[in-house]
Amino acid sequence: FYGGVSLWQLLTGDAQRGATVELPALSVHDQPRYAWRGFMLDSARHFQSTDFVKRLIDAMALHKLNVLHWHLTDDQGWRIEIKKYPKLTEVGAWRVPPGPAAAADIDPATGKPRVYGGYYTQDEIRDVVRYAAQRHIEIVPEIDMPGHAQAAIAAYPELGTGEKPGVSVDWGVHTYLFNVEDSTFAFIENVLDEVVALFPGKYLHVGGDEAAKDRWQASPAVQARLRSLGLKDETALQGWFLERLETMLEKRQRKLIGWDEILESALPPEATVMSWRGTKGALEAARKGHDVVLSPAPQLYLNNLQSLADGELPARLDALVSLQNLYGFEPTPPELTADEARHVLGAQGNLWTEHMRTEAMIEYAVFPRMAALAEFDWSPVGARDWKRFVQRLPAQFERYRALGIGYADSAFRVQATADGTQGTLAAQGKEGQI
Repeated sequence: FYGGVSLWQLLTGDAQRGATVELPALSVHDQPRYAWRGFMLDSARHFQSTDFVKRLIDAMALHKLNVLHWHLTDDQGWRIEIKKYPKLTEVGAWRVPPGPAAAADIDPATGKPRVYGGYYTQDEIRDVVRYAAQRHIEIVPEIDMPGHAQAAIAAYPELGTGEKPGVSVDWGVHTYLFNVEDSTFAFIENVLDEVVALFPGKYLHVGGDEAAKDRWQASPAVQARLRSLGLKDETALQGWFLERLETMLEKRQRKLIGWDEILESALPPEATVMSWRGTKGALEAARKGHDVVLSPAPQLYLNNLQSLADGELPARLDALVSLQNLYGFEPTPPELTADEARHVLGAQGNLWTEHMRTEAMIEYAVFPRMAALAEFDWSPVGARDWKRFVQRLPAQFERYRALGIGYADSAFRVQATADGTQGTLAAQGKEGQI
């Protein structure tokens, strides 16, 4: 399959569409550097159509990426149909858009603000999973636990700690966590049964991040459970929660993977860590013998601003993640020994969609960044060269145009300023010249 992709790249290496292409007789000896060459799509904050997800899978295949991490549940939406619990999508998949204008947009039929959202039926998910498998892409679903659970608790308040929230309108770290009752673990088991039946891959992502413990601390029932288990604090309780999840997944022939907060408590040795808070989590995980996927913020967060050029689309302003900075990322931390480095499965770019309501915005944020991500996930360190990468981008842009993929050219947009006192014009490209 990847040999076919390489041939397609060779045949489309001329940026001029319709140009005659002559290839010499040759042999290509090539293999990927990493087993996990990933991209994460957040469909919880804003819902995308299955057609768009398939187009994204096509693009991933043509970049030789092989893992789609699909973020399907969060405080702002539950996007996967669970037949045993229909309210998860009847309630949890719909919310009022953020902002005062949306709150004031009253639906005359209900007398309440209009809601929007959506979810994927199980038949749609099977279709997307089959489509991805044909392109050698494994889909790793994420069902966030114990935090980022407000949409689920809005649908079934008994899963929380006594409150009855709505599906969240706003972003940020929320404090609604699943409780630790046996009835809630029965709910989780039932959900996992339906999820693993839809996703045949090896991994299931359980989140584990940003689980603010305020409501656990204030809940008499949670505190009583903590004491009965002999645990010292809520962090240890989350570790106990994760151990139960790992047991459930092992029984279903799946491996647990979670964000690096899962390292804060006792972690089952089989668990895989996705390091997002820099590379510290990757170092700790690898040294403890856990497999790890590098996905650090801000370097691999594609929802960060990518240039200071005029006309940039909305994005997080925490950091400027330019194409050149992204291309220079090295997935294997140099601090690791050779034995520890064997635990590095690869790297993954994350696209969080809080500020990206449309599919066009997503394409703008992802391309051509996906090309940079693909190159450091596939190629040996010595084969990577920023100047050569820039020289190959015109042909890549032509491929994008031919495939109908929107992309950002802001990394090369000229920034011009006029100095009226000296009558001169200064122009500078941000990262290179084509």
